[in-house]
Amino acid sequence: MKPAFIPGLLVALASPTVAFAQDQGTATADPAAETAVGDEIIVTGRAQRLYRTETTTVGKSAEDPLNIPQALQVINSDLFADQGARDATDIYRNISGVSFFSYAGVTFRGFRQDQSYYDGQRGNPFIGFSVPQLFNIDRVEVLKGPAGLFFGPGSPGGIINYVSKTPSDKAALRTVVTAGNYDRIGISSEATGRIDGDGVLTYRVGGFYESMDPYRRNTQNKALIGDAGLTIRTNAGGALTLQATTYDNQLQANRLRGVLVDNAGNFLTSIRWNANEPSDFLHLTSTALQARYATAIGERVTFDAGVRYFKATERQKYHEPRGLSPTNPDLVLREFRDQIRPVDGLSFMANATAKATILGMEHKFQAGGDWYDETSILQSRILRAGVLPLSLSNPVYGQSDGDAVRAAALPYTVTDTRTKRYGFYLQDQLSLSEALMLVAGVRYDRFEDGVTTSTGGTVSARSRYRDGDVTFRGGAIFKPRRDVSLYASWSQSFEPQAAASQSTDAGGPFAPVTGNQIEAGAKSDLFGGRVQANAAVYRILRRNILQADPTLPPVNGQDQLRPIGEVTSKGVEFDLTTDLTPNWVLMVNYGYNDARITGTVPGQAITNAVGDRFANAPAHKVGFWTRYQLPVVDAAFAFGGEHVSRRISLSGQTVRPYTVFDASITKKLGFAEVMLRVDNLFDTVYAASGFSAQSGHFPGEPRTFLAELRTRF
Repeated sequence: MKPAFIPGLLVALASPTVAFAQDQGTATADPAAETAVGDEIIVTGRAQRLYRTETTTVGKSAEDPLNIPQALQVINSDLFADQGARDATDIYRNISGVSFFSYAGVTFRGFRQDQSYYDGQRGNPFIGFSVPQLFNIDRVEVLKGPAGLFFGPGSPGGIINYVSKTPSDKAALRTVVTAGNYDRIGISSEATGRIDGDGVLTYRVGGFYESMDPYRRNTQNKALIGDAGLTIRTNAGGALTLQATTYDNQLQANRLRGVLVDNAGNFLTSIRWNANEPSDFLHLTSTALQARYATAIGERVTFDAGVRYFKATERQKYHEPRGLSPTNPDLVLREFRDQIRPVDGLSFMANATAKATILGMEHKFQAGGDWYDETSILQSRILRAGVLPLSLSNPVYGQSDGDAVRAAALPYTVTDTRTKRYGFYLQDQLSLSEALMLVAGVRYDRFEDGVTTSTGGTVSARSRYRDGDVTFRGGAIFKPRRDVSLYASWSQSFEPQAAASQSTDAGGPFAPVTGNQIEAGAKSDLFGGRVQANAAVYRILRRNILQADPTLPPVNGQDQLRPIGEVTSKGVEFDLTTDLTPNWVLMVNYGYNDARITGTVPGQAITNAVGDRFANAPAHKVGFWTRYQLPVVDAAFAFGGEHVSRRISLSGQTVRPYTVFDASITKKLGFAEVMLRVDNLFDTVYAASGFSAQSGHFPGEPRTFLAELRTRF
C-alpha cells in the first residue's frame, strides 16, 4: 500500500465533524423518507425508492428519461450496495443488450466495444486490460445506440458514462469492512460534510483497499483507491467542483487469458488453470484530475464546463498461451511478453441549455462542444524462442522465471499513437403541446490520428490521417399521459478507424465507419415511479468496416485491409423495475439481438466475426434481481440471476449458454448492517465469454462468498 493513499482513508475513518444520518441502504423502511407531490407529503418505504431513476445527465443536461427518444438505463449506488458490486463487470447483468466480452470490453447491441466516459468526458483512467472500479462512482448511465450528438465519434451500440460521487453538505461517514473466501479482505471509508458553517465549501474524501487470491492458479489481486473532492458554491445557482482520484491495481499472475476448450465449448482442464507464472504480473497506476463548473442563470438557462486530465501506466509481464502443441495435446505452447503502456489524456467540454417560448411553442435549446487529446504508447518485446510449454493436466510452475531476464535483452518495439477529437453540437427539443415533442440535432466532428512504430530506435512505419463529418439526430415523443412516453428516433454514427489500422503497411489510411440507427419504444413511470418499464426495438446499420483482404500479400507482416464491409444489427429490449409490494422490489431485463454481416466480398472476413455472425454476441440475454425486506426482523433477502444464450468465439468455437444465480441476506444492526452474499449459488462451471482457440474461453467465477459489515453515521 502506497503511503500517499493512506491519508484519505484515515481522514474518512477519523473525521470528527460527522453527525448521525440514516442510510438509505438499510434493510428496513426509513420513516423519514418523504416525497413531496404538490402539497401532499408521501412517506415511502425503502423498496419504493430503490433503484428509482428520476433524472439523468446522459444527454449532457438534467432530463427526465421519458423525454429522451432513445433507450437508456441508470444503475445507481443502491444497486451497487445490494449486489456487492466492485467493478464494471459486476453490473452488466442489469443492462439489457450488454454482455461481457473481455476485460473492460463488452458486447453492446451486437458490437464489441470498450469505450467509456467519466462525467460526460473522455479520459478513462483504466487503460489497456484493467477494469473500471465502482468505489467512487455514484451511478452508471447507459445510453443505447449511437450517442455521437453528445459524445462524439464512437461505437454505435451505445456509451457507458460513469458519474462520480461528489461532495455533499450533509455530514456523513460510511465505512465498509469486507471478508470472503479466496482470502478476500478489505476496508473502505468515505466522508462528506461542510468545511464552513454556511456550506460554501463542502468536501468528500474516501479510501478503498481490497485484497484477494482468486480461483485461478498463482493469482493475487490488490486494489487501492484514494479519492478527494472539494465543492465551492460560487453563487446561488452555481458551484465549482474539484476532484482528484488515484488508483493502484497490483494483479499477480496477470494479465489473465482464458482456459482452452474443444470446438463444442467444453473446457479441456480445470478453470483454475493459468498460463501465467507466479512471477508474472499486471500493475496499473493511474491518476485523474477533474474540475467542473455548473450554474443556473435565472430559471431558464444553465451552463456547465469541465476539464479532465488523466495519466496512467500499465506494466505487464506475462506468459501468453499460443495453442496446443501439435505433437502433444496436453501441452500448451507459450510466449513471454514484456509490455509497458503509458497513456495520458486531456479533455475539455462546455454545454449550455436555454428554454424559450417562440410562436407559442416551448423550445429547449442545447449547444456545446468538446475537445480531447491523448497520447498512448505501447512498448513491447516478445520472447518466443525457448519458452517452455505448460501442461493442461499437471502444470508445473516456477521453471520459466528466467524468461523475463532473457526478454530484457530484446529491443522494445514502440508504437506511439496520438489521437485528437473535437466537435460541436446543437439540439432543439420542441414541445408542440403537452403531449407531443420533437427533437432535432446536428453535430460536426473532426479527428486527427497519428501512429509511429519503431524498433530499437529505428522507425519502421509512420501514418497520419485526419477527417471530419456532420451527423444528425431526430426524434419524436408522444406522451398520452404524464408518466408514459412513446418515441421514435433516427440517429447517425461516425466512428474513426482504429489508429493502428491507418498504417500504410495495412493499406491505410481509411475513411471512418459510418452508419445509422432507427429505434422506437415506450417508457413508463407509473404509480409515482413504482413501476418503471421500458421497451425498445432497433435496427443499426454500419458501413465501411475494415476487412482483411486475403488476395493481397502482407506488407511488413501486416495483413492488407479494405473498407468494404456492412453489418446490420436488429434487436428488442425490455427493462422493468417495480415495487411488487411496499417491501418487495423486482428488476428484470431482457435483450434479443441479431447482428449479421450483410455486405462483404467472398473470402474476406470482418474482425470479431466468424462467417456472418459476430463473436460473443448472444441472441438472448436475461437478467433479474429481486429483494424482499422483512421490517419485523430488520432484514432483507435478495435473489438474482442471469442467462446468456449460445455464442461463438473469435475462432468460431462454441461458447455454451449459461445460467447462474446469486443470493444475499442483509440484516440491520442499529447504526450498522451486515450483508452475506453468495455469487454463482450452484457453483456452475461456465464460460463468461469466448476468445480464441489459442487462448481459450474466459471462465466465469465459481461459487463465491462475500460478507460486508457497513456502518454509517
